[in-house]
Order: sequence, then C-alpha cells, then structure tokens
Amino acid sequence: GKRKRLNTSVLYDSDDESEDSDIVVRKVFAKRHCIMDEDESSEEQQPDKTCPTENISTNRKQKVFAKLKELAKQRATRRSCSSENCEDSNSEAEIEEEPLCHLPLTPTEVSETDSDSMKDFIVQEEEDDDDDDDDTEHIKSKNQPQQKELNTSNSELLAYYVPHLSRCDHYVHFKRIVKAFLINAIDDTFLSSLYDGTRQKKYAKDMLLSLHYLDDRFIQPRLENLISRSRWKDRYKERVDCYPDVRIVLKNPENISCQACELNRYCKFNVLLSGKLYNSRTLEADDFMSDDKQVLKVGVVCANRTRVYHNLKHFKYKLYVDCSSLTGLGGVEDEPVKDTVERLFSQLEDNGWIRKRYNDLEDYMNDADNFQEEK
Repeated sequence: GKRKRLNTSVLYDSDDESEDSDIVVRKVFAKRHCIMDEDESSEEQQPDKTCPTENISTNRKQKVFAKLKELAKQRATRRSCSSENCEDSNSEAEIEEEPLCHLPLTPTEVSETDSDSMKDFIVQEEEDDDDDDDDTEHIKSKNQPQQKELNTSNSELLAYYVPHLSRCDHYVHFKRIVKAFLINAIDDTFLSSLYDGTRQKKYAKDMLLSLHYLDDRFIQPRLENLISRSRWKDRYKERVDCYPDVRIVLKNPENISCQACELNRYCKFNVLLSGKLYNSRTLEADDFMSDDKQVLKVGVVCANRTRVYHNLKHFKYKLYVDCSSLTGLGGVEDEPVKDTVERLFSQLEDNGWIRKRYNDLEDYMNDADNFQEEK
C-alpha cells in the first residue's frame, strides 16, 4: 500500500522528499496550482507568438473607448455651458444652438442638426470599413435606375388594370367615349374590336379605358347601391334592364300588390317598358321581339326608383343612339372616317352638345346618390 501511494505521488511530482500520504496530497494540490500559474504566465509572456490579432483588437478597443470618454466629457461640458448661458462657451456652439430656441426647423435643418450632434460620437473605423461602405453606395446607385423603371411600370399597370386610379379628368373620359361612339356609328365593328383587343394603338386603349371608367366607376356602383337598398324582385329588375325605353304615367291609385316589390301599396303609377334588347358592350341592337312592351303597376317609391335606375342603366346606349343619328346629318361624299369623326366631334364640342350630355350624366348620378331609403 505504501508503494502504491509513493508511485502515485511520483506521477504528480517526481521531486517529493516525504513519503507521508497526507503531505503528498497537500503538495500535489499545491503543485497543481503552481503548474497552472506557470502555464498562464508562459502564455502571457508570449502573446505575440500565439494570437497577434487579439492584441491589436484589444488596443483598438481601448483607443476607441478612450476617445468616446473624452468626447462624452466635451459634450457634457458644452451642454452645461449652453444651459447656464455661459459667455465663456465657444461662439460656434452658441451660433448653432440659438436658432434651435427661436426658429422652427425645416426637415433638412433637423437632419443636419442631428447628424452634427452624432458626429462627436462616431469613431472612424479602419479603411476596410470605408471600402465596404463605398461598395454599398455603388450598389445602391446601380439599383436606383432599376427602381425608377419599376415604379413607372407599376403606375402604368395600375392605370391600365384599375381604371378608377387614373388621374384623367372625368370630362376627358366622356369626350373619348363620344368619339368612340361616333366612330362606331360609321364603322359598326369598332367597339367590338376595342373589347376583343384587336386594336392596340394608344388612342384605342385610351377609349377602352374610358369606357371601362364609365361602366365601372360611374354607373355600375350606383346601380348596385340602388338595388341593394330596394325590395325589388329579380323579375322586375330584369325587365327594367332589358328595355331601353321607359314611360312612367300617373294613374288612379289602387290598394294592390306593387309589381316591383310585391308588397301591398297604394299603387298610382304605370311603368311602360319598351325598346329593343341590345349588347351592353358593342351596343348592337337585337331585333327579336322589337315591338314587345310591358306595363307594370307600382307604388310611389318604386316608380321613383325605376326612373333613377333606368336613366343610369341605359344612359350609355341612349348616348350611342344620339351619336348615330348625328353621323347621318350633313355628310361629305367620300370623306375618310377619321375626318368625318373629327369634323362632327368639333361641331358637337363647339355647340355645347357634349357638355350638355355630360351634365345630364352628372344629374343622373346625383339622383342615384341622393335617393332616399324606402319607408
């Protein structure tokens, strides 16, 4: 047993003089501590050989920290001087701080002031960092033209696919529609070629955009609003949609079921519906059952709603019919279509006809917006 302990102590410390196990244990721990100290001291004595980067970064951090401390002191001194209105404070600081108290700052002045106040605390890094910043700025400047092109293309797409975002004046849209109707009155394939995408020139795309604008922005939302707030039955709505001509005639009141909402009312109006069915896009009339008529007995509210709804629903078709009737007046023999359209359009604009029809449309829209709820 004694030999084993001696051997163990020799493994830890070959220079032990005592054979006592207790003393050996204490010496072993002491020796271990000493060995660790020697290792650490040897590492401290050779920092340059093992890790030169750590030493450089430590020195750099110390310099940065020292400079920050110095700048913080300067900043604190400057603030204390300005708060006490010290006359001994440096004149440049007073010149910079006085306008802040008396004058409102523009956004650029605010940003300059903020950047000046932060300059004291920004410590310049190595040249490598500057190179990285230069590269970043170069990449940003490269991307700027691409960003501008992307924004331009996005705005064009929005104007094309979402007509209500177009900044064009409403009256300009209306004049384009009148011109498109004049062309179609002479060449009855024009509107269909607009909608099927055959015509791709700018003037054709602008006319198509304006037609969508009239339908999707002016007319359809108001029609939907009128229907959503009514008690009309689908059958009555379909009849009003199909017949482009309407007459509302006052008759003797009768306490019967209204043929629009099917509720018991004092019905004193007859709604007379007539005219040809037509295509809502090409405005081409269908001659099938062209002489068909409908007579419906309705109450006061449904009669008024029918008038407002019908005026808007069939406004575009009525406008086209009027344009068609004008193209046959005072024509010039063998005149090109373009010249005929320009001549007619100028005449209609000069005599105020286009403006009058546009005012009619605005009145119809106002009637729809201001229509009262049913009681």
